[in-house]
Amino acid sequence: MSSTDLKPADAAPGTASDVSDISAGLDALETQTVERTPLIRVFTGKVLPPLIAIALVLVVWQLAYSAHLKRPDLLPSPLDVWDSLRQQWLQGTILSVIWTSLSRGVLGFLISVLIGTPIGLLVARVKPVRAAIGPILSGLQSIPSVAWVPAAVIWFGLSNATIYAVVLLGAVPSIANGLVAGVDQVQPIYLRAGRTLGATGLRGIRHVLLPAALPGYVAGLKQGWAFSWRSLMAAELIASSPALGLGLGAQLEFSRQNLDMPGVLATIILILLVGIGIELLIFNPIERRVLRSRGLLAAKR
Repeated sequence: MSSTDLKPADAAPGTASDVSDISAGLDALETQTVERTPLIRVFTGKVLPPLIAIALVLVVWQLAYSAHLKRPDLLPSPLDVWDSLRQQWLQGTILSVIWTSLSRGVLGFLISVLIGTPIGLLVARVKPVRAAIGPILSGLQSIPSVAWVPAAVIWFGLSNATIYAVVLLGAVPSIANGLVAGVDQVQPIYLRAGRTLGATGLRGIRHVLLPAALPGYVAGLKQGWAFSWRSLMAAELIASSPALGLGLGAQLEFSRQNLDMPGVLATIILILLVGIGIELLIFNPIERRVLRSRGLLAAKR
């Protein structure tokens, strides 16, 4: 017996020693060592690259302004746009404008989830429904949101119903298709195991199907929010009216009508910041938590 062999030579297979060794090995495989990432690595890996990208964009923008590629009234400098944002802040209008659009976007997205989720389940699980509606959902998702605005204005006039109709038509197909993709990736053995345990019908959907399809569903929700936000901006941009209040899209159109290019670019930056903020603060943490719970976070990275 070698010096590294700790098991007695006369130990028979299947003894308590073998069982304990196997159990210890399985425990070691299942145990995940979670190490706290140093702050310097977080800064250099996640914070510094976006800051560098923003700095490069500002430098290129300033160089284009200094080279007079366009007239100053057509291409303002970054400082001019910053001054426009500062004036809006001092006037106290910037937060109310953001809130008007954000509240509409969130409400429209939640309604889209309530409509798109059952549609996605029906398409994913019922073959005749998939054959009938599946291609339509894909086609609707490919239609630009702005194309729905004229029709919505004719249907509902210049009202909030027009805005929400455009948001729903833009977001519901995306959410439904995301859920369909998630359900299609569920392993059939999970569904068979659920049926064996009595999880059928709505119980099977709630306890087996939806949890197993959650990664794809979350990706669909994330994309659905992007479509909601884009659709909302298109609706506010075209269907603008004093009765609807001043949202980001309406402010963008108002700045265009007044030939206020710093205001136009400032509003575009606000739209971008709100979209990025919602994704970073809400959807990214949810997505990381779902992937981590399934051991997929390493693959995501």
